[in-house]
Order: sequence, then C-alpha cells, then structure tokens
Amino acid sequence: MATIKIKQVRSRIGAPKTQKATLDALGLHKMSDTVELEDTPSVRGMVNKVHHLVRIVE
Repeated sequence: MATIKIKQVRSRIGAPKTQKATLDALGLHKMSDTVELEDTPSVRGMVNKVHHLVRIVE
C-alpha cells in the first residue's frame, strides 16, 4: 500500500481537544514533526480534520 508523509506546520495550542487527540493519533506531538503512514481512508479523514495544522509532504 502507498504511504504519505504528514508534517505538523502549525501549533496545537488553542485547538479543540478533539483536534489534539487527532494529532496524537497521527503520531504528531510537536511542530515540525513528520510521520509516514499508510494512505488509507481513515488516515485521510484524520488529515482532513486537522488540515489547517498539517501539510502532506511529497
């Protein structure tokens, strides 16, 4: 299966608890953290929920 790299580009400070939990589930804990995950619909949904805090790195 294909993978995608996700990088946190904005701070989680001030974000609702649900968005902080989504970042934790993605494995992002600090600014500039980058993770590589499988490109599944559930991961895409989590990225969509916090799209303003993360970027997909090619």
